[in-house]
Amino acid sequence: MILIRHGQSEFNVVFERTRQDPGIADPKLTARGHEQVRRAAEQIRHDGHPIRRLITSPYTRALETAAILAEELKLPVAVEPIVHEHACWSCDIGTPISALRERWPGLDFSHMDEIWWPEDEKPESVHRRCADFRVKAAQLADWRHVGVVSHWGFIRTLTGRDVKNAEVVPFDPTDALTRG
Repeated sequence: MILIRHGQSEFNVVFERTRQDPGIADPKLTARGHEQVRRAAEQIRHDGHPIRRLITSPYTRALETAAILAEELKLPVAVEPIVHEHACWSCDIGTPISALRERWPGLDFSHMDEIWWPEDEKPESVHRRCADFRVKAAQLADWRHVGVVSHWGFIRTLTGRDVKNAEVVPFDPTDALTRG
C-alpha cells in the first residue's frame, strides 16, 4: 500500500506563508499542486509500485489529486471518508455530498451522509480513526495494490511521518513498525 498526500492547495499557499488559517473551506489544488501530483504519478510508475486502485478522502483537494492519479495511472477510485484530514482548520470544512456528486458523477458517495465531515475532532478521535483504518486496510485482500490519497494530519498520525504535498509513502498496515 502507498499513502499519497494531496497536492498543494489554495489553503497551503497562504498558511505556509503566514502560519495563519486563511479561512478557505475545502480548497482546490493550485497549478503547482496539479504539477506535484503529476510528478507523484511519474514516481509511482518509475518506482514500480503495483497499484491497481485508489482510495481517496472526500475533500476536494484529495478528490482532485485522485482524479489526476487515476487518469495518469489508469486506476479506479473509491471514496473513503475514514481517511479524511483531522478537523481543526477552515480547510477541513467539506463540501456537501450533493455538490460532490455533481462535480464527480462517476464516483460513488452513496455510503456517506450529506454533511460528512466532523465539526471538530480531538486527537484521540484521529488516533481511533487511524487504528480503524489500519485494521480495515490489513483485511483487504489486495492491500499491497492500493494507493490511498489522504492528508498531512491523517498520514502523520498513522505513520509518524511529516509528509510534504504529493509525497508518496509506502505503508504496510500489518507491520507494527509502521504504527504512528
